[in-house]
Amino acid sequence: MFMIIMAGTTVKAQTIQPTWWFGLSGAANINFYDGTTQRLTNSLIAPTAFHKGNGVRPYGSLLVEYRPTGVIGAMLNIAYDGRGGKFKDVVAPCNCPATLKTSTSYIAIEPSIRLSVPSTGLYFFAGPRVAFNVDKDFAYTQLKQPNSNGQLSAMKKTVFSGQVGVGYDIITSSAASTTKVSISPFVSFHPYFGQEPRSIESWSITTVRAGIALKFGKASKSAIKEVTIVPVAVHDFTFVVRAPKTMPLNRQVSETLPLRNSIFFEEGSTQVAARYINLSQSQAADFKEDQLKNEQSVNMIGRSARQLNIYHNILNILGDRLRSNPGTVISLTGASGNGPQEGRMLAEAVKGYLVTVFGIEGSRIGILGRTKPVIPSEQAGGTKELLLLRAGDRRVDITSASPQLLMEVGGDLMKPVQIIATQADPLDSRIVLNVDSAQQLLKSWSIDVTDEEGTAQHYGPFTRNQESISGASVLGSNAGGDYKVVMTGESRKGLPVRKESVLHLMRQEETTGKNSRYSILYEFDKSNSIASYDKFLTDVVSASITDGSMVMIHGHTDIIGEEGHNLKLSKERANDVQRILQSALVKAGKNNVKFEVTGFGEDVGNAPFENSIPEERFYNRTVIIDIIPVK
Repeated sequence: MFMIIMAGTTVKAQTIQPTWWFGLSGAANINFYDGTTQRLTNSLIAPTAFHKGNGVRPYGSLLVEYRPTGVIGAMLNIAYDGRGGKFKDVVAPCNCPATLKTSTSYIAIEPSIRLSVPSTGLYFFAGPRVAFNVDKDFAYTQLKQPNSNGQLSAMKKTVFSGQVGVGYDIITSSAASTTKVSISPFVSFHPYFGQEPRSIESWSITTVRAGIALKFGKASKSAIKEVTIVPVAVHDFTFVVRAPKTMPLNRQVSETLPLRNSIFFEEGSTQVAARYINLSQSQAADFKEDQLKNEQSVNMIGRSARQLNIYHNILNILGDRLRSNPGTVISLTGASGNGPQEGRMLAEAVKGYLVTVFGIEGSRIGILGRTKPVIPSEQAGGTKELLLLRAGDRRVDITSASPQLLMEVGGDLMKPVQIIATQADPLDSRIVLNVDSAQQLLKSWSIDVTDEEGTAQHYGPFTRNQESISGASVLGSNAGGDYKVVMTGESRKGLPVRKESVLHLMRQEETTGKNSRYSILYEFDKSNSIASYDKFLTDVVSASITDGSMVMIHGHTDIIGEEGHNLKLSKERANDVQRILQSALVKAGKNNVKFEVTGFGEDVGNAPFENSIPEERFYNRTVIIDIIPVK
C-alpha cells in the first residue's frame, strides 16, 4: 500500500554504499553424519559400527566483505565451526544399546566470491573452506560396561572442503547516515566432499548452516539523485467455474476392475486374514465368478466397498478359474520379513485353501518363499513409514504362464472382472473450480454459492489450483437454477482476494446411459504403468472410445509419502495414461474426443479406497478412466 501511495513521487539518495564491510555472525550448524565409524582410539574398537547421525552445533565468525561494484565482490570469515553431534544408537552383540557422541570442532577460514542481485539485498556466495581441528573429544556408552570418554584417534589436523549459500542484506540505518548497519540472515550448504574428519574409515559430514550476520560499513556522501518509485504490480487471479449444463445424478457403469494378484497377511499370522471371503466346500461347489458381475451396491464418489468385496473374493475367483481350466498351473510366492521359510508358510496357507475347498490338484500349484516380494514397496535405505511399506510386502503373489488366468493382454496381473453398477454423483456432474496460481500465491481460498432466493452455501478452505464440489450438494432439493459463485482468499502477503462468477445447474432425474470405466494400477512411487497395461490401453480402452466422447482421467496415490510429492505423482500417472490413449486415438483416426485430466494425490475425499489395509493402499495407486459417450 505504501508503494502504491508513493507512486510517481521521488526520494533522494544521499549516500553511496560502502565498499568495505566488517562485522560478525552467529549460526547453527545442522550436521548430518554418514559413512562408518568403529575404531574410536588405537585401543578402543566399538563392537558394532556407527553409521548415521546428526547434531546441531554453534558457529561464530568475524567477517569482512569487499564490494567494489553492485554485483561482484568477496567475503572472508574467520570462524569457530562446531561439527559435533550424535550417531544413531546401535545394539552391540551382547544385545546392549550403545551410543556415540562427538564434539568435533574447528577454526575455519572461509573465503568466498559474492554475487549480488542488483537493486535488492539478495546475494549468493560460494568458496572453499580450510579448517583446523581444535576439538576431537568423544563419549561412548554401552549398557553393560563403563562409559568411555576420550579423543578420537587419526583425526585430520586440516580439512579442505567448500560451501555455497545465499543471504539477504537488510539495511537498518537511515538513507542519510554515512554509518551503515546491515542485518543479514543467511543459509549455506556444505556437502560431504572433503569433509572426512579422519584419515581412517569413511565417516563424512554434510552441514546446513543457518544464521544471521551484523555488518557495519562507512558510506560516502553522494550527489542527490531523483528516483521514481513504481508501484508493484498485484497478480490478477483468474477464477474459472466449469459446470455441466445438465447434471446426471446417477449413471449406469460398465466397469473393468483389475484384480490385484496378491493376498496380504497380518503380522504375526500365517493364516489367510478373516477379511478374505472363505467358502465351505459346498459353497465353493456352487460359486461362479459371474455371480460377482451383477450390481451389488451403489458406487458413491470416493470409497468403493463393492470393488473391495470383489477383490476379497480373489481366492474364490482363482479357485473357480483353476477348476474351469484344468490344464492351467500357478505359482504362489510368499514373502515375509521374517525370512523365506515363513514366506513359504504363507504360500502354503493359500495353496491349502485352493486344494481343500476347491479340490484343485496340489501338483498344479508351485510354492516359493522369499524375504521380500519380487517387486517390493520398501526400498533399501528407506527410513519413513516403514510399518505401512512392510505391511504391503507381507503377502503371497500369484503368477501363471496360463493365458486363461492372466489379463487378455498379457503380463502378471490376473484377468480383470467385468461388473455393472450404478454410479451416484459421477465426476462429470461435479462443479470444477480453477484459481490460477492459488497454490503458489494464496494461503487459502473458499467458495460461497448463493441461489436466486439468497440462500448461501460455503465450501472450503482450499489450497490447490483446482478443486471440485458436488453439483448434487449445491442443488439440494431444487430442480435447477442460477447461482452466484464468490471466491474469497488471502494472499501470502496478507492481501484479500475476491472473484465472482455465475453458473446454471439443471437436474437430470433419470439414470443416464451406460458409460465405461477402467482402472490402471501402478507400483509404489512409480509414474509409468505396469508394462502390460500399455497394450491394454491401446487395444482395449481406446477401442471403446467413440467420436465425441468425454474421457475423464483422474490419478490417485496412497497416503505413504509427502503430500506434495503424491499430488505431482498422481498428475504424472494421469498424464501417462492420456498420452498413451491420445496416441492410439490419433492412429485410429478419432480426433473429436475431449479429455479432462486431474491428479488428486492422496486426497482422502476423492480416493477410491480407504488407506487402512495394504490392499486399499495398493488399489489407491491408480488412474481411473471414465468414458462418457456423446449424448
